[in-house]
Amino acid sequence: MAALWRCATGPRLFRIPANSEGKSRPYEANTAEVLGDRIIQWASFMWSLSCWTSPILVTYLYRKGYFTIEGMNSGLRMAMATAVILSGAFWLRGIGRWANPDYCTFIAILTAARQVFSVENKVRLARYDFDFWAWPVNYSWTQVANRDVPMKRLQPRSKARGVADKVWGLPCDVASYLMVHTFGRRMIYPGTVGLLQKAMAPMLQEGRKKLVEKYDGERAKLLAQDGNEIDTMFVDRRSTGEEKGRKLVITSEGNAGFYEVGCMCTPLDAGYSVLGWNHPGFGGSTGIPMPENEGNAIDVVLQYAVHQLGFSPDNIIIFAWSIGGYPASFAAMNHPTVSGVILDATFDDLLPLAISRMPESLRGMVIRSVNTYFNLDIAAQLNRYPGPVMLVRRTRDEMITTIDPDAIESNRGNDLLVKLLQFRYPKLITESTITMLREWLSAPTPTVQAAVYNQYSVDEQLCTSLLKSWVEENSANFPCLIGDQLSSEEKTQLVLFLASKHMINYESTHCTPLPVSHFRLPWSLAALRG
Repeated sequence: MAALWRCATGPRLFRIPANSEGKSRPYEANTAEVLGDRIIQWASFMWSLSCWTSPILVTYLYRKGYFTIEGMNSGLRMAMATAVILSGAFWLRGIGRWANPDYCTFIAILTAARQVFSVENKVRLARYDFDFWAWPVNYSWTQVANRDVPMKRLQPRSKARGVADKVWGLPCDVASYLMVHTFGRRMIYPGTVGLLQKAMAPMLQEGRKKLVEKYDGERAKLLAQDGNEIDTMFVDRRSTGEEKGRKLVITSEGNAGFYEVGCMCTPLDAGYSVLGWNHPGFGGSTGIPMPENEGNAIDVVLQYAVHQLGFSPDNIIIFAWSIGGYPASFAAMNHPTVSGVILDATFDDLLPLAISRMPESLRGMVIRSVNTYFNLDIAAQLNRYPGPVMLVRRTRDEMITTIDPDAIESNRGNDLLVKLLQFRYPKLITESTITMLREWLSAPTPTVQAAVYNQYSVDEQLCTSLLKSWVEENSANFPCLIGDQLSSEEKTQLVLFLASKHMINYESTHCTPLPVSHFRLPWSLAALRG
């Protein structure tokens, strides 16, 4: 009876070992398990649909008289019938699994791993692909709970208000909360939508299969400070003996990206060790991707990389795509000794993009909601990181432009670069040099951009020499105050030189995978020190 109960309450199984060489094959469920599981999945879908359509559903039930005594009795009978059907489906699925030798073998391995998560049990369990909620925790944030310094966090940008203002603003606050926690959050992070995840499930399973079988990937569950479980995949290249293999690239996906099919492929193809993870609410990760949860997730990922996988921070590079720049910059802000940060198709701040995408009539509500709940100010966090940074700008980016993809001057990656240089080199970024920098950033083609660069006669050897002299005589710390003794021409040359060192272009739209040729380690001012 205990075995039947374990089978009935166990996770769905997707792939099982095919041979001793690490290959796998799809799990073949019998008719009883398939039928029971379909009934349960259909009920789950209908429940989700009813939650989404609850205002319409409640109105319909009210008009049909289901809130009367007679109607409630009828509803109770329907609920009891549904419970009986689901109970039967639950046990039918359990019996089907119990009668399947493959599932019985798997559930025995899973039970042993939950009791003692030894290296042997972990290796045996890793050969299966199943619902990640059942996977034991590999690493918890409590293993380094005594932090010397608490995590730095950006605060909501809501203005301080008096009691009267709070009372008058209460209806707007309620509307803002409802907007964010219904459709708003899902618009910002569509990867959390269950229907999308169900549609992508075969692709995600195939992606995990490739990472495990082709690259010897190791899947792990990390427990974050907020209790969320974070789904990760690690590919270790240190055994190759190559310099790149000794460096770890931690990837951070976009708002509909998963490590199984996301930006992990670029550093993998380049030969680096790679650690990918899924946002809270994405794939096997639990929770919802609110800013605080995102920070907790990337923090435990970095802890895991350092304290369990054994990488020193100066051998860790953070690589992020799109909105993944928020947790990436959060990690860099809180772990300033990491080797570098590479941000691909990333913006400076969510607010301008949100305003440009929503109707003008909702402008005030959008500003209130973003400032209160989704203050994704990537530039502010990045400015608190003292290490090397590389930005990759997509020249036909349709997602982070505020006008249209062809209006490259409206690409918010431009603003991220400007804010970064303004903070790091405040004496160089003046009114005249910003105008010139915007001209360079607004160039519609590489040819025109090169022409602007050449127009100002940028002498790269001179720029390198000026920066090297400053670093040797002063320091490589930021803000770097070079500029007081320079001519306007030298300032102009330095600004363009620094811009070209911090940003490269990729002639593409937003979602095209970044080729290895454009995956470049960031330029470092400190490296100029003799």
